[in-house]
Amino acid sequence: MNDSQLADLLNTLSQSSMHMAGVDEAGRGPLAGPVVAAAVILDPENPIEGLADSKKLSAKKRAALELLIKERSLSWALGRAEIDEIEELNILHASMLAMKRAVESLDMMPAMVLIDGNRCPDVKMKSRAIIKGDQRVEAISAASILAKESRDREMIQLDEEFPGYGFAVHKGYPTRAHIQALKEIGVSSVHRRSYGPVKRILQAFS
Repeated sequence: MNDSQLADLLNTLSQSSMHMAGVDEAGRGPLAGPVVAAAVILDPENPIEGLADSKKLSAKKRAALELLIKERSLSWALGRAEIDEIEELNILHASMLAMKRAVESLDMMPAMVLIDGNRCPDVKMKSRAIIKGDQRVEAISAASILAKESRDREMIQLDEEFPGYGFAVHKGYPTRAHIQALKEIGVSSVHRRSYGPVKRILQAFS
């Protein structure tokens, strides 16, 4: 969908007063922890300045925006897929499941959902996938912020439960320090054993 088509879609939704939810996830790339998704229905009468792709915002800015999103949105919800579901389904299908759960947890059902990426989860209402949606649609930007902030907090908690891996710093992503910790400490119960770097370390330990 090009920019003109997206603008037409958003304008149509706005003029018809149809509620639209933006949906995004955080945690596809990490070697550990769940994947977390968020769905957000923004209030057009109560706009939020500064919404952008969560990856392009500072931690301080994300935290401030998270509070505003929760305060000003018409509805917001989180969904997740656990490590065993990621292992069973693969990360793509687990991400779709997390997004579906987020949408279904909204206390106000939207007429349409706009999803960041190129694929839509199986939801009851109309849905459209928007490439780079977290940069192009404010509701998706808001969802990306909620998903990342929620997952980051969880990884900080996991850092206390599983010290030595550095989860609070890299949030489970395959940094050099994380890989080195895996080699020295071994694989924990919150690591995704089907992921290549983890799988190779398990093989080396066996």
